[in-house]
Amino acid sequence: MPTCPRCRQTVDSQAITCPYCRTALKAYGHPGIPLYRAEQGTYLCESCTYHADDTCNFPQRPYAEECTMYHDGTQPLVIERRSPTRLTQWVASWRYRQEWWIILGLVAISILIALASR
Repeated sequence: MPTCPRCRQTVDSQAITCPYCRTALKAYGHPGIPLYRAEQGTYLCESCTYHADDTCNFPQRPYAEECTMYHDGTQPLVIERRSPTRLTQWVASWRYRQEWWIILGLVAISILIALASR
């Protein structure tokens, strides 16, 4: 469980404010918007990707201690995905053509029943 940056008490990961000291833990009171905070005496911009590539337009830049758009410069922006293997491509194509295989199976069963009843 995360801890409050001010009082260091453990709080729920979905908590909007700390129940002990009322420090805002999520931005704009929304549980889906994280609020990043710098350690005491440092600024977030020192290690932010957007500050390094000069795409940040945050008014507190370069002295931001709290930010909603912070991204650690040592981490990749986009997680690389592996290309699909032949097996996964075959399974995906089977799923797209599943209706045709069912119809073909019903026709085959119907023919076998017709031949057996002759």
